[in-house]
Amino acid sequence: MDNLKGMIIRGSVVRLGGQAANFALRLSVMAALARLLDPQDFGLVAMTTVVTGVFQLFTTAGLSSATVQKDTITDEQISTLFWVNLLVGMVLGLLCAATAPALVEFYHEPRLFWLTIVAGMGFFLSAVAVQHSALLQRQLRYTTLTIIELLSQVVSFAAGVGMAFAGMGYWAILGMTLVSTVVYTVCVWATTGWVPGPPRRAAGVRGMLGFGGTVTLNSLVVYVAYNFEKLLLGRYWGADALGIYERGYRLVNLPTSELNAAIGGVAFSGLSRLQNDPSRLKSYFLKGYSLVLSMTLPITVFCAVFVDDIVGVVLGPKWEDVAVIFRLLTPTILIFGIINPLAWLLYSAGLQARSLKVALVIAPLVITAYLIGLPYGPTGVAFAYSAAMILWLIPHVLWCLHGTLISPRDLLLAAGRPLVAGAAAAAVALGVQVCVGKSDSHFWRLLIGGGVIAAIYPCVLLFLMGQKTFYFGLFKELQISLSMKAHEKRAG
Repeated sequence: MDNLKGMIIRGSVVRLGGQAANFALRLSVMAALARLLDPQDFGLVAMTTVVTGVFQLFTTAGLSSATVQKDTITDEQISTLFWVNLLVGMVLGLLCAATAPALVEFYHEPRLFWLTIVAGMGFFLSAVAVQHSALLQRQLRYTTLTIIELLSQVVSFAAGVGMAFAGMGYWAILGMTLVSTVVYTVCVWATTGWVPGPPRRAAGVRGMLGFGGTVTLNSLVVYVAYNFEKLLLGRYWGADALGIYERGYRLVNLPTSELNAAIGGVAFSGLSRLQNDPSRLKSYFLKGYSLVLSMTLPITVFCAVFVDDIVGVVLGPKWEDVAVIFRLLTPTILIFGIINPLAWLLYSAGLQARSLKVALVIAPLVITAYLIGLPYGPTGVAFAYSAAMILWLIPHVLWCLHGTLISPRDLLLAAGRPLVAGAAAAAVALGVQVCVGKSDSHFWRLLIGGGVIAAIYPCVLLFLMGQKTFYFGLFKELQISLSMKAHEKRAG
């Protein structure tokens, strides 16, 4: 606990570096597959994952979060949770196979039958790794986790691109996911060296199962809310329209999802260790929140100003229709950057029931928006989705913070400086876009525009907004933490 701050900072930096590499890999494979496959291939896989993604939420049953969040835990408890996860994974694989005929009938698409059955294999493979991965998170071993994740991504991306080159079409997308799961599972088992014992009925996991059940139900509601539009588009507009929407949705969410994955796990693990120390929990949360938002803002500005260039460079000329979807969904980058970190606070403080209630309100709100926009196709759905999230932003923040140690004023102070710096960078970036014009290539426009944002934003944030002390302090803490770790290794 004495070195917790240093461990959190070190873990965050490692995760950020790993997710940055992961982002580059994902962007590269997205660009490669966009040129090797057709929109229909992505649409077919999206038709399957809209349903199988629901099953995927139950693979962990929320028990990985329960393992990380619990203050103290025994080997018997972890072993029992492992066997629960394994049983759930087997059941989900069978359920996936059973739903294949229904998917074929619903979409009138026979190719979905074997695609769905093979996808079910991933549930069992994922379940095998749940508790081993949770142990690494609980121990804040994020360097190890990052290496494993990068290795699994590299191998899976190579397999996916190879399958696409071989003309395997949509199977390349599914194959990439399965290969990644296999490599990740093997690596976490080898790294932890932990072998589960037999399950124990009296292991005392009832409370953990309750926590996991609430987390899973919350994830299910959120998943349905943020993916129901894909079900509607696939059913009423077909695989091509869904493929266009899915690529725009995936591309616009890629940077922030990687960022949240990088810091979210570390933040949840660290804050859970501080659940009995309210003052430190508040301080750590606000610093982490400011850090996440300060990295989300330049991404939002870059995506909002250079939409056509991003789509042109990443996806290529045959995906021009994605640019409209991307532009309409861009506001959600900032929205999720603001609201996603609040889940760390609720879960680490044991307020998972409130998080579920919030999700139960979001779901009908966004589903209603999808239905309003559906007659207008993918663009109508994208516009309605963004509008609903903008309207929901303030109620969401106020509800999550109610009764906690964090006040709306605290959050506004943490967010205010990055927002001002982002607005300044946006203004300069728009000016650069006008000056560069349309004559230059997409690549050079992105390079110049990105360079300008990368120069203006940190200057405004660090010096004009007075954040130099905060960020330099984080860097100093990282140096101290690394020195302590090196000393411990020498002493050992």
